[in-house]
Amino acid sequence: MEEDRLKQEKVQRFEEFVDRRLKPDLVNAIAQSMLSSDLKRNIENLQKNGVSSLRTMVNLGSEVYTQADVPDTRHIFVDVGLGFHLEFTWSEALEFISLREARLSRQIEEYTHLIAQIKAQIKLVCEGIRELLQLPAE
Repeated sequence: MEEDRLKQEKVQRFEEFVDRRLKPDLVNAIAQSMLSSDLKRNIENLQKNGVSSLRTMVNLGSEVYTQADVPDTRHIFVDVGLGFHLEFTWSEALEFISLREARLSRQIEEYTHLIAQIKAQIKLVCEGIRELLQLPAE
């Protein structure tokens, strides 16, 4: 019975790892990918329409917005992670976004594969526990 308890604890640790670590990482990678796509689309619209200045709303935090005038849109600041922003031209920003999207796609693929592997391991352990306890299959 001690062995069964240890196996059940192992299954529980696998499930917690998937729920607490992998799923949030996957959701975060997907969200970042969507933000990159939005930024890319906005830059392409600025280029296509020849927009050199604009008025926009800026989120100050906690969903508090203020109006902002951008006198020269040829250079933009892009969040590159860890709270850092770099100034890019439109073409530099599009190149950076393409690189980031490729990295995020790889991360999404890796997390999806890892989650599938862990779920398979959980299922295998659960089946082993059922066999040991001689329980009917679900």
